Amino acid sequence: MSTVSRVLSGRPDVSPATRERVQALIAERRFSPNNNAQRLKQQESRTVCAIVKGTSNALFASLLEHLQNRIEEAGYTAAVSYLDEEADELEAARLACREAHPCGLFFLGASRALFQERFSQIHVPAVLLTASAQGMGFPNLSSVCTDDAAAAQAAMDFLLRQGRRRVAIIGGSLELSDVSRLRLEGCRRSLEAHGLSFAQDCRYETARFSLGSAHRAMGRLLASFPQTDAVFCMSDLMALGAMRALFDSGRTVPGDVSLMGFDGIPMSRYSVPRLATVQQDAPQIAARGMALLRRAMEGLGPAVYETVPFSILPGESVRPGEGFHK
Repeated sequence: MSTVSRVLSGRPDVSPATRERVQALIAERRFSPNNNAQRLKQQESRTVCAIVKGTSNALFASLLEHLQNRIEEAGYTAAVSYLDEEADELEAARLACREAHPCGLFFLGASRALFQERFSQIHVPAVLLTASAQGMGFPNLSSVCTDDAAAAQAAMDFLLRQGRRRVAIIGGSLELSDVSRLRLEGCRRSLEAHGLSFAQDCRYETARFSLGSAHRAMGRLLASFPQTDAVFCMSDLMALGAMRALFDSGRTVPGDVSLMGFDGIPMSRYSVPRLATVQQDAPQIAARGMALLRRAMEGLGPAVYETVPFSILPGESVRPGEGFHK
């Protein structure tokens, strides 16, 4: 059947004698190709699936927009699956492979433990975005991400250089979120470098990566740690929810409490005050991710693990506190 297919598609890798025999057989049996099946096969072979873990993750929304443009520019069709932030992304990928037969996969958000346990079931080329696949050892899994620990350390350094000393952190579940664990590690490093104790001078409150959940988490922090003078949130949406909770409590930002976000989503530039944040380079992550996926789909080498630079956007939500010294 593969020889017949090559003859029908006009491929040059068929000898003249074989081509004549196949064409004679087609004419004798009045064979007509199934054009619908051919189109379906061609469409499936040009499909790239993106598995997005976190339906309210504003960074992923921005990143996905850039990624879909890159996929389409490369001549592929994008198919997107949205999951809850606690869902099983590998089960979703397995179903996507069975139903859509993609030639490549993107994962936006992931659990390293889950990947190490079950990614061997996925056989198509894949790229993990915003988290690192380094150390997992899968030849068909590359990654592009920000150095989360270094970025969180830089954000906390920025807060502490303003003289803030009673710091609250709002982040994801440390049991489920690798990104939250990495960012918390960066915060710990910064606190230690500034001579502060995480146990004594800091509080960590868990929330989902959403406005409402962060608003409630900030309320709990104000009840248990009312002396808070700075808050670092592990996403901009969290920071905006926390900002509203601070306002609702009668506190001002940045007068009473300095506030720092993470991601650099467009919405953060329009809050009042404008949010200080860590900006992840979504266009660059998308561009490098597509380049690595195409490289893998063309069989051009082993898995690659890249990090892209981040930047601190000072915004207006952070300013010097009482202990500030120039």
